[in-house]
Amino acid sequence: QVQLVESGGGLVQPGGSLRLSCAASGRFFIRINDMGWYRRAPGKQRELVATITSGGTENYADSVKGRFTISRNNAKNTVYLEMDSLNTEDTAVYYCYAAVQLLGGAQTCWGQGTLVTVSS
Repeated sequence: QVQLVESGGGLVQPGGSLRLSCAASGRFFIRINDMGWYRRAPGKQRELVATITSGGTENYADSVKGRFTISRNNAKNTVYLEMDSLNTEDTAVYYCYAAVQLLGGAQTCWGQGTLVTVSS
């Protein structure tokens, strides 16, 4: 099994920045393919925020383009989300995911979620 542990959420003022991290650990996985972040704001549906392939190709939701940057460290099995120019619309629980290739097949693994609150 693979576990994803997130960190970096918290309270920030509008215009501020936060950096989220998500580290994958476990046994018996061959490789991690895509990694990324979703978020769920209060009263809204889950939204894909950003993804990154193992080769480093990035993709972003229109709502965060130019403000958020996703990156990863393959040696550490870790994905990051640098969030700048935050506004109140970014308030949500952020979940990381990893598309993992196991010995028995592919599996999508999820983090526990980390709350980001943007408020003055």
